[in-house]
Amino acid sequence: MNYLRTAILLAGLTALFMGVGYLLGGPNGAMIAFLIAAATNFFAYWNSDRMVLRAYGAHEVDRTSAPELVELVAELAGRAGLPMPRVFVMENPQPNAFATGRNPQNAAVAVTTGLMQSLSREELAGVIAHELAHIKHRDTLLMTMTATIAGAISMLAQFGMFFGGHRNNNSGPGMIASIVMMILAPLAAMLVQMAISRTREYAADNLGGRIAGQPMWLASALHKIEDAAHQIPNMEAEQNPASAHLFIINPLSGHGVDSLFATHPSTQNRIAALQQLAAELGTSGAEPHEPAGGPWNRSRPSPGPWG
Repeated sequence: MNYLRTAILLAGLTALFMGVGYLLGGPNGAMIAFLIAAATNFFAYWNSDRMVLRAYGAHEVDRTSAPELVELVAELAGRAGLPMPRVFVMENPQPNAFATGRNPQNAAVAVTTGLMQSLSREELAGVIAHELAHIKHRDTLLMTMTATIAGAISMLAQFGMFFGGHRNNNSGPGMIASIVMMILAPLAAMLVQMAISRTREYAADNLGGRIAGQPMWLASALHKIEDAAHQIPNMEAEQNPASAHLFIINPLSGHGVDSLFATHPSTQNRIAALQQLAAELGTSGAEPHEPAGGPWNRSRPSPGPWG
């Protein structure tokens, strides 16, 4: 189903790309935009994950450089019945995480240093389980390609004012049309992301809670990340807002136009859904607590329904 959604999304974004090209250069501009969109789609399918990881300065870790983190990912991936994904760490004080990759065999999980420093091992397990749920649902291809192509559309639209300002009324859209295009094209791309994100986050929360075995671990993590995300800026995300929907919690500050680009459902609603799931699984009392000795001084998470 996600492959069909990906195809529909790519067709829609390609049409939007061509529309921007038409406004910039008429029929010839639309044709050029179509060729660029086709090349972008092909490139994004094979390379979008690497582009996103590079944009956030993520570096890969292994059992030598980050043994506890990698072992936790391996344990949860085994519960989920997934191949072991590559594990990346982003040097960023904001606690957050995302998954990427075109399929489960070529997937990666990336977490920030802020996430590792602020969560208990149980809460971190909940976050990683959520990201593995995206991989299992094959959301990552759709999410990552959307970020890449929407970013390309935003860049193309930004050229509108430059080119539009140098055209006369007979050969181009003019300054006013260019300004409108600059506003509407990125907004349209973000609306597509919003439609995707709001449904997939609930599904990933549900499956992630089952993979971890304790939905309240993820609920507690979401509460902490939500509070910190509004206080600690993520400068890479602010510079690449088209990729904000990748993260478990919206990494944007919410100031100015950021509020228009909210791609996640209410955190309170997500926590309420996890509380309901915990009650169904009979684990509603298993909330994490911070142990003495720091967040990583924890025993292994107890096996849940995926164990």
